[in-house]
Amino acid sequence: MVLHELGAKINEAFRKLSKESDIDEKVLDAILKDICTALLTSDVNVMRVRELRDNVKKSVNIEELGATANKKRVIEKVVFEELCNLVDPGVQAWQPKKGKFNVIMTVGLQGSGKTTTCTKLASFYHRKGWKIGLVCADTFRAGAFDQLKQNATKAHIPYYGSYNEADPVQIAREGVEKFKQEKFEIVIVDTSGRHKQESQLFDEMTQISNSIDPDNVIFVMDGTIGQSAEAQATAFKDAVNVGSVVLTKMDGHAKGGGAISAVAATKSPIIFIGTGEHVHDIEKFSARPFISKMLGMGDIAGLVDAVKDLRIEDNKDLMQNLSKGIFTLKDLRDQLEMIMKLGPLNKIAGMIPGLPQDALKGMDSEAGTKQLKQFMCIFDSMTEKGK
Repeated sequence: MVLHELGAKINEAFRKLSKESDIDEKVLDAILKDICTALLTSDVNVMRVRELRDNVKKSVNIEELGATANKKRVIEKVVFEELCNLVDPGVQAWQPKKGKFNVIMTVGLQGSGKTTTCTKLASFYHRKGWKIGLVCADTFRAGAFDQLKQNATKAHIPYYGSYNEADPVQIAREGVEKFKQEKFEIVIVDTSGRHKQESQLFDEMTQISNSIDPDNVIFVMDGTIGQSAEAQATAFKDAVNVGSVVLTKMDGHAKGGGAISAVAATKSPIIFIGTGEHVHDIEKFSARPFISKMLGMGDIAGLVDAVKDLRIEDNKDLMQNLSKGIFTLKDLRDQLEMIMKLGPLNKIAGMIPGLPQDALKGMDSEAGTKQLKQFMCIFDSMTEKGK
């Protein structure tokens, strides 16, 4: 995944720190230089990197720590906190409210994966029990409505759009009103994506926003765009009141630091990260678990939440067998099916603390899923009657 290389470089700097018998200002400067170089190489904005370095220097006073203090642990803790601050603007993310009609509007450049992200968001909230609908207000891109229609159908999400109406403001207004009358809880409106310098796009966004009065405007940002991320984020923030950010294409090997640090420009929190093309390939974002996973420290809370979504306790036969100390091949087959619902193996493995980042390189999501499916076919070819 993107930023794994950054995590490996920062960990290498920490390993160098462990080898030092006496940590002084010179050693601290050398470690910070390695960390800052790694961040700059990953396209993190130079001003953000400078702020991080200055903040670490202010927080770590080598002379005041004294000889008895664990200087390595202090430095690692401060660097970790500053990395968290880099991706956390300190603003509470908007949350949909039960008993209220919630309107979400998505904006972003063409090619950022906005339409796919709309379906992923809808599917995420649908799995959480919300009654949700999708509206395609993108009349600029040919095939936009067809794409949303196909995605929504596969995800079993109700949708609204038009092949005849050319006014995106009219479509957005009609779609939102339709789902409101039908007592839906959340509606997500997909808008046109073009180039950040096209004034027509920003005029259209403003008109749609004024028409539907969204509770939250989500800026969908391509995680691979590098240093231009901050300028684009600022342009959208100036045009509409961006409340949240979703980062896409974070499953590749491109540098993602630019997109991550652009959050500081919008002062809007990242709420989700897209990690693939499938409808389930989306992760709820939280700064500390994200940095923890990047550094190979795992994400126990995320792993627990993922397991909770499986509702293992609802499988009465399995729970009964386990209470008796019985674990059959059928039980194993059911467990493998549950594991597949958690998502790609490399995503789950990344949540396990202490697992080396190098170990994840060979865990291709498609290869892992294919192997699990082969096991499932083997189990399904068996009969319950033994020889």
